[in-house]
Amino acid sequence: MSTEAQVIKTRLPDPPPPVDLLLKTVHAAVEELKAKDVVEIDVRGKSSVTDYMVIASGTSTRHVKSIANEVVKFAKNLDVQPLGVEGEREAEWVLVDLGDVVVHVMLPRVREFYALERLWTVGDQPPGMEEDEEYEVGYGRRR
Repeated sequence: MSTEAQVIKTRLPDPPPPVDLLLKTVHAAVEELKAKDVVEIDVRGKSSVTDYMVIASGTSTRHVKSIANEVVKFAKNLDVQPLGVEGEREAEWVLVDLGDVVVHVMLPRVREFYALERLWTVGDQPPGMEEDEEYEVGYGRRR
């Protein structure tokens, strides 16, 4: 017995909201549910998929899923329907694709294993800066 695949229609408003407003909305959403270690990374020029990544940690799978759901809810208030939400079932790493901003909400152990911050900021730190030091706007910023 086969069933038809469900098609989820997503769209960005026309015109889409400014990226800075979308970023502020994402930060408000993750702060609302007390996400840990929130980092914003500017990936313009490194990725053709998105302009910014926001990475945050949750304390449990339930917390990770709740944070991701809050991001979706806040985005919908801007009339932005996510282009995709992945990983909700396991909720160890949930990705919310909002177009210009992609949000990764992860358990700390998963975040440490995949090290997305390191992957997307290699070569961005000014010379002489230690790897674990926090870095400023343009390189990624910790909030």
